[in-house]
Amino acid sequence: MGRYRVVVGVGAVCVSLLAAEGLTLTLEDALARARKVAEQYQTAVIAAGLAHEDRVQAKAALLPTASWFNQYIYTQGNGTPSGIFVANDGVHVYNNQALVHGDIFAPGKRADYQRAIAAEAAAQAKAEVAARGLTATVVQNYYGLLAAQKKYANAQQSLTEARQFMEITRKLEAGGEAAHSDTVKAEIQLGQRERDEQDAKLAMEKARIGFAILLFTDYTQEFTVVDDLVTAATLPAFAEVQDMAGRNNPDIRAALAVVRQEQKEVASARAGYLPTLSFDYFFGIDANQYATENRNGQRLLGSVAQGTLTIPVWNWGATRSKVRQGELRLQQAKVELSLAQRTLLANLNSFYLEGQTASSQVDSLRRAVDLSAESLRLTLLRYQAGEVTVLEVVDAQSTLAQARNAYADGLVRYRVALAELQTLTGRL
Repeated sequence: MGRYRVVVGVGAVCVSLLAAEGLTLTLEDALARARKVAEQYQTAVIAAGLAHEDRVQAKAALLPTASWFNQYIYTQGNGTPSGIFVANDGVHVYNNQALVHGDIFAPGKRADYQRAIAAEAAAQAKAEVAARGLTATVVQNYYGLLAAQKKYANAQQSLTEARQFMEITRKLEAGGEAAHSDTVKAEIQLGQRERDEQDAKLAMEKARIGFAILLFTDYTQEFTVVDDLVTAATLPAFAEVQDMAGRNNPDIRAALAVVRQEQKEVASARAGYLPTLSFDYFFGIDANQYATENRNGQRLLGSVAQGTLTIPVWNWGATRSKVRQGELRLQQAKVELSLAQRTLLANLNSFYLEGQTASSQVDSLRRAVDLSAESLRLTLLRYQAGEVTVLEVVDAQSTLAQARNAYADGLVRYRVALAELQTLTGRL
């Protein structure tokens, strides 16, 4: 959302409903707070962190390990050098050795490491998917709140106009220039505007509470948002959007990473058919006394090296089953990748058309507000001159109120369309 810019504050009418000492948030502030609170996003970030640690551990499993082995064995004596248990080397056995172990050929572990790399890439892509989805949600709520505030301001303005018209009809009736039915109609219109104002206020408060849940642990936190509806970025050309989506779509990257992960899963399963070769090196003592030399002056400190070749022979078809299982998962991953690619193309076209339509209508909606305001002004003048009926004035008032609200909705519609495109492209 880097190209959004903040230029003007919320209208005084809207601010008056909120605590003056409350927070004032820009869209970037709201996004930063939402990332700290949103459970789904935090879960995705933690999953990416866990996948990273899995990769670190899988890499470590490929490398030689060193440890220090310390052991003392006491065997009950029976007068013989080995004691009661013949398997032991003596009544007292001391082990103090440095151990080095490594795998020379372990295809299963190497495949597991490559699978962990792909799993980490998939988890990181899914975390970005969650981040972009959160951005779209915050944008919708942010501008939804702004729209509700504007509609409340519009309702207050319409209420003021209805009161003014009420005063006009009363004066004209008192002077014998208008019928009492005009005053009755104006009073009915005033009552409707009062109810509209109450409904708009309720809608604004509900929008504020719904947005606060995304931003704060305490939804009663007072805050205001900065109005930047009229400073939206220009919609780029479709070719540019398509190129960005093709290169930077996390859904596709996640699906590709899952395919690679499942390919390595198959390789790991097939490694069960192959032998493994490892080595071990021991240096230290394994003696009946804790010393570097025995009582005869012979060395007890020394080293041992060994190599181990493990050849799989028979496991009742478990390896074959694992390979088949991996192949089925790979097939499913490829199906999901194909679906993700088709969905991307469909959403890209749909969201872009939505943005185009919303953008093209903004100027028309703004013009409609200006024309409706001028129409109401002229209709009032004609009514005071006795040239039109009260119904035409009421109709002009309703038209202006609808035009104002439609303009606010049009601005929000365009912002939301940009946010939806951002979930596909990463930026606009």
